[in-house]
Amino acid sequence: MDERDILIVGAGTAGLTAAIYVQRAGRHAVIYEKSAPGGQIVTANEIQNYPGFVSVNGADFAYRLYEQAAGLGAEFISEEVLEIIPEKNSVTVRTAGGSRTGRALIYAAGASHRKLGLPEEEKLIGKGISFCANCDGAFFRNKRVAVNGGGNTALDDAIYLSRMASEVYLIHRRKEYRAEEALQKQIAEVPNIHPVLDTVITGLKETDGHLSGLHLQNKESGEETGLSADGLFLAIGMKPETNLLRGIVDLDEAGYIRAGEDTCTNVPNIFAAGDVRAKKIRQLTTAAADGTAAAIQAAAL
Repeated sequence: MDERDILIVGAGTAGLTAAIYVQRAGRHAVIYEKSAPGGQIVTANEIQNYPGFVSVNGADFAYRLYEQAAGLGAEFISEEVLEIIPEKNSVTVRTAGGSRTGRALIYAAGASHRKLGLPEEEKLIGKGISFCANCDGAFFRNKRVAVNGGGNTALDDAIYLSRMASEVYLIHRRKEYRAEEALQKQIAEVPNIHPVLDTVITGLKETDGHLSGLHLQNKESGEETGLSADGLFLAIGMKPETNLLRGIVDLDEAGYIRAGEDTCTNVPNIFAAGDVRAKKIRQLTTAAADGTAAAIQAAAL
């Protein structure tokens, strides 16, 4: 074991920020990422909510983070992690290519948004389809948008979007929303939020490479209708990538890692950063903050 090694799983904003701070602390960051560095932000056409950037393409933003970490000496291993083995004073990461043992582990594998599973969906992400109202709502000012979901996040998104979009259609597959009663009362008082209940999205319309509408079906009657929409915000849940840590660290009922703002888990040398951590707000800035905190904690061991 190299006492300087801090192992990092995931090369999104949290993992890359952690790597930068680990290197600056005089330790050695070893980053595991099974796909391209950058995480989900790579697919964003434009980022306007990260301090210091008026506007930046998601892929460019991710590459700048990667370039900064690599320039400081961080080591990147492009392999999928198969197993994590904690010891009293070390953690081992195993891949198909071998194993590496370090002083600590920063787990920043992220979470994936649940999708509709429609054939047109992937190519319209970032071109009308979004998973983050706070990130992308400003791009739909004075336009018609839809929100798909029935929980607190969906209703919160609808309320947020109603302040800038001309019309917001809140689509949910059940007869009533699952969100808190207070939120349901709140949306009932917003004139440009239109509930569309007991309805599923069965198709997507595309015009000139961008989303232009939705195909809907009422579950009870079977009636099919169309809805013109410039944007679709999916709020049907997320799945944290935490299977590797089941039985090792404490997870909440949804599978997120229980860790405070200091990113410390119940295992002294394992830290959780970014979307895998149980928390209310998940943004680029909070991911970077988690990466910073985790690196400082890990480097101090």
